[in-house]
Amino acid sequence: MKRYLVIGGAGFIGSHLVTKLFREENEIEVIIYDNFSSGKRWHLGEIINNKNLIIVEADIKDLNKLIEASKEIDYVYHFASNPDIAKAVTQPDIDFWEGTYLTNNVIEAMRINGIKNLLYASGSGVYGDTGYIETDEDYSPMLPISTYGASKLACEALICSYSYMFEMNAAAFRFANVVGPHQTHGVGYDFVKRLLKDESKLDILGNGTQSKSYIYVDDILNAMRIVEKNHLRKYNYYNVATLDYITVTEIAEIVCELLGLKNVNFQYTGGDRGWKGDVPIVRLNSEKIRKLGWKNEYTSHEAIRKSVTSIIEDAKNNKFGWEVINK
Repeated sequence: MKRYLVIGGAGFIGSHLVTKLFREENEIEVIIYDNFSSGKRWHLGEIINNKNLIIVEADIKDLNKLIEASKEIDYVYHFASNPDIAKAVTQPDIDFWEGTYLTNNVIEAMRINGIKNLLYASGSGVYGDTGYIETDEDYSPMLPISTYGASKLACEALICSYSYMFEMNAAAFRFANVVGPHQTHGVGYDFVKRLLKDESKLDILGNGTQSKSYIYVDDILNAMRIVEKNHLRKYNYYNVATLDYITVTEIAEIVCELLGLKNVNFQYTGGDRGWKGDVPIVRLNSEKIRKLGWKNEYTSHEAIRKSVTSIIEDAKNNKFGWEVINK
């Protein structure tokens, strides 16, 4: 029986992976290791009652508990990190403690327990502000402009070093903006929250022209599973993105449409980016993962529509505890 450890398994992406593993695999055991700071038990739906699911509610900072929970594991999926990138503006050390430090503990627990296979959720922030350059995985120099991007890059370096020093197989996935059900942050999530509170106006960070790839959560998990099954050797790294892009203003328009709102006053804060450390234009070359047989099922526009629809539904079912005026 294969045994999976999913770090951050009750969170946005992790909960979808856990559900996917039980749907696609027979004879597996999955251990979720999560402190439930942003993860929720309801994210897991009916899977939470599966007899082969074990939930360990603990912090990755507690190395001893992590070592105990990760014995006899075949594959580790590591999703845990600070989910709110802009939070570092006021709390600069958050990405060290909730990113780099946690990853060091994960790979150290793997070393101690002799675990050989790791799949890590990195991000496009490792490249920095590259403008309209379509960056492939070997783009250089990598100059992150946020502590989030810097932490992801540091984590990749640590994982790479452990893979060579301690004979591990690891892959890092540099995702575009991931969207889908169970989001806890992000532009679509924020817009829905604001408009359900006040449907007359919408505050938009920056000038609205920020343009990026938005990828549906199922698509990124398909990429990770392809690598897990057939291509997990030593250390490798992959961009995972759609081939199209969408602007912040276009996202705002989609949210208004799906909420049935017209004549909403868009109020821009100005400037070319949403916050210090935000990368306004992101272009990722995903040819490397596509050569392994992966392709995205949803475009950026389709992914946003699907994710916003699910956020609206969850909000109106009081999953978030928001004040909702537009039921």
